[in-house]
Amino acid sequence: MYIYTGSKIKKMRRGNSKVKLLLGVGIILFGLFKYYSNSEVNEFTGKKQHISMSADQEIALGLQSAPHMAQQHGGLYPDQKFQNFVDEVGRKLVNNSVARQTAYNYDFHLLRDPNTINAFALPGGQIFITYALFSKLENEDQLAGVLGHEIGHVVGRHSAERMAKQGLTQSIVSGVSVGFDPSTAQGAAAIANTLNMKYGRGDELESDDLGVKFMIDAGYNPAELIGVMKILKDAAGPNRTPERLSTHPDPENRIEKIKEAIEKYRK
Repeated sequence: MYIYTGSKIKKMRRGNSKVKLLLGVGIILFGLFKYYSNSEVNEFTGKKQHISMSADQEIALGLQSAPHMAQQHGGLYPDQKFQNFVDEVGRKLVNNSVARQTAYNYDFHLLRDPNTINAFALPGGQIFITYALFSKLENEDQLAGVLGHEIGHVVGRHSAERMAKQGLTQSIVSGVSVGFDPSTAQGAAAIANTLNMKYGRGDELESDDLGVKFMIDAGYNPAELIGVMKILKDAAGPNRTPERLSTHPDPENRIEKIKEAIEKYRK
């Protein structure tokens, strides 16, 4: 029978710690390599992006996810007249902007949800607006502002970019968890979450900027997008989440950026 001494046990533990550290570092390095090796410039925005999926994969993912997203919001709104109106405005925006040059087929969905004031886009061109938000809009130009913003997310490939960033942060957190200790991993996860929210705010501002451009190209009044921001601000109420803890910039900050975009694109 072999008896391990205290010193040998300590050596074994140190050896295991080294193996875990090397394994953790390897996971992190692989995640970094995977993320940075997939680099391309978005031809419509001029922005360098790290994306690991093709446009066809984005389209397939959006089509696959669309029924589930609609179901989460009570299905589609039953009045076809309103749906036709949303389609008409959305199609006008696409046909008069660079969106028509992309590989995506844009579909616009009016959701039944009467309570959640929201609009969102899935990868590949599936765009949604809830009836709760639709019913608060004051005119066609405001609807164009909402849809133009969401088209901006698609053209900017924000969903695909966000998934690549999430893959990177998951690799880093997993590597830290394996190579170090749980408390360090929790700290890394908190930092990653903060960074991802910051990136999300940047995506929103870029989509506002693109939305203004699309509105002008289609003959809509881009100043009405400011009215949409006021609707969102009123809906959030006085206790809205601070910007630093949100994926969306504060409506007041968005209004200032929208004004700058209007001046830029009207020149």
